[in-house]
Amino acid sequence: MNPARRIREEIAASIQSGEWRPGDRVPTEQELAARYGCARATVSKALGELAASGLVERRRKAGTFVAHPPVHSAVMTVPDLAELIAARGEAYRWELASLETADAGDDLAGPALRIEGVHMAAGEAFALERRFIALGEVPEAADADFARVAPGTWLLGHIPWTQARHVIRAVNPTRKEAALLTTGVGAACLELDRTTWRAGRVVTHVRQLFRGDRFDLVAEFNAGP
Repeated sequence: MNPARRIREEIAASIQSGEWRPGDRVPTEQELAARYGCARATVSKALGELAASGLVERRRKAGTFVAHPPVHSAVMTVPDLAELIAARGEAYRWELASLETADAGDDLAGPALRIEGVHMAAGEAFALERRFIALGEVPEAADADFARVAPGTWLLGHIPWTQARHVIRAVNPTRKEAALLTTGVGAACLELDRTTWRAGRVVTHVRQLFRGDRFDLVAEFNAGP
């Protein structure tokens, strides 16, 4: 077996067996070259093939890490990111960045809570969120502890909804967003823009930004009669 294939298969086995967990750092090219008695170019080739297959991700100046499996979410539902992340065995945490009362402009009428924060998975930023909640429709949101619980989780647990509209775009993050998501400025990201109604009145509008390699959206349909 040639060295590149051996390296690739042994690393893949360590990942697939659970010995190496998502987010774990893979030994450096120099360390692997010494371990397998081969050139760094051979190691680089093996790691490149593993990255192409989605098992690892290579970060400029940071090294190579075991990739996080994509989260699958049905397009036609309003998902709770805390549940989605927990379902794949990763620790979830919500980090509140800012909260204020503001005018949401065209998003919804009247005063609103403007909330920004980061959804964390296994200690890494998974999604950025900017949300407005209509205080005229959900006055109890003013007393909610959004430093402790994510607004989406709170809304799903307290406020029934009757209609939602999703707009999904492929976008490039800003420099600040890329830094928070630990990805490149030119990297592909998924932007989910969602408005949710209750009895014809807007309850909340949210923009969530996901790394394209860590999240996908799935819809299943049945054929009509």
